[in-house]
Amino acid sequence: MHLIHYHLFSSPIIKHTHISSLSYLILISYLYFQSYFSLLCKRLHFVFLQISLEAVESLGLLLEGSVGHGKGIQPVHRLLTKGPLQAQSGFSSLSRSFPLDKLLSCLQQNLTLNPFGMTACLQSGKKLAWAQQVEGAMKRAKIARNTHTAAAGSKIVLMSQVIKQTLAKTSDKLTGANLKIHRCSEAFIYLLSPLRSVSVDKCRDCTVVLGPVQTSVHIHGCQNVRVVCVAGRVVVGASSRCTVHALTPTCPLLLPGNSNITLGPFHTFYPSLEDHMASVGLAVVPNVWDQPLILGTEGLAGPLSKSDTSCYRLLPPSEFHALAVPFQMDGDTCEIPGGLPPAYQAALSEKKKRIQSWQRTVMEARLNKEQTQQFQELVELKFHEWLLETGHRQELDSLIPPTMTSATKDGSRMKEAKAVSVAGGDGTAATA
Repeated sequence: MHLIHYHLFSSPIIKHTHISSLSYLILISYLYFQSYFSLLCKRLHFVFLQISLEAVESLGLLLEGSVGHGKGIQPVHRLLTKGPLQAQSGFSSLSRSFPLDKLLSCLQQNLTLNPFGMTACLQSGKKLAWAQQVEGAMKRAKIARNTHTAAAGSKIVLMSQVIKQTLAKTSDKLTGANLKIHRCSEAFIYLLSPLRSVSVDKCRDCTVVLGPVQTSVHIHGCQNVRVVCVAGRVVVGASSRCTVHALTPTCPLLLPGNSNITLGPFHTFYPSLEDHMASVGLAVVPNVWDQPLILGTEGLAGPLSKSDTSCYRLLPPSEFHALAVPFQMDGDTCEIPGGLPPAYQAALSEKKKRIQSWQRTVMEARLNKEQTQQFQELVELKFHEWLLETGHRQELDSLIPPTMTSATKDGSRMKEAKAVSVAGGDGTAATA
């Protein structure tokens, strides 16, 4: 800097009118030198900065790996403190630390695509077999798994772009898997096995019925989706018009961006449900499905006000209906685990009384054979109209294998749909 200053002011061609311009250049040069010197100091500090082993251990939440193909998975700090990576990472057993520059260089050179991630699962995973033939709208679907190669905790099942289909499965291939349901629409999905975690992302107009989920069910970016689950935690974010029927020991977490979320009690069962719950460590109590925590942009909301609760509601008992899983399986569970809250049980009992009263009225009418047939045709007609209006017709029709559906007329479809059940060891959809 002194040299620059000296040469500028000792030049014989400098005129008085140039002094202001030269002063400006000197100032700019000085500021540039200051910034360069500061950057140099930072770089020197960066080179000599040491990262403790404890700090690197915390990276285990994000990074893990192995010393070669087919080797066991280890946390990142173990890989970096022994073997060939120890020298590359610069780990010192005396100071129990890493030079930051060497650590970053080592990580950058050795990071690869997660072989148990979603992308790798799509590229090299096996297809998950279903009882029904994959055709029509299912040609777009991507259903893959890596459960045949992945270690426990890294098993993934991916279902993407399932459209206008009903899929059902219970299998050991699903047990303990991390399930991702992505961009599905107008689908009915029954996955009745104990799962590790579930993510429902960017789906619309779907019903998802799950086996017990050990950790969390995360619903994000969905519209008009119904999720039925027993789970360690339920999280909903950036979703609208979604309904969650849950049995959970932790308060449901509502993230920012939600609107018209409905929370209801868990309202279904299947024969092996309680055995599956025990296998993932979930019980019927405590159950706080109706005590959500609302997380805003500034953290957890305080005492609930009207504005706080505007993004969700509790399902009114008058709108409550139980869900029947339309498949047969082996097991001892024959009722909803833990039962229903009193208000919902009373509403369900009232609906059953109305049905029984209607049946008595029909029997007491003493209709002759012709009147009975006319009455039955009228009831079936109204029932078909209701199925079409509510969208349930598609769900029932999709339970019938394509060969049977094409061979039946509209008038006989409902009778056959009622006979649909599950046969076989893996619990996939089949006809009785």
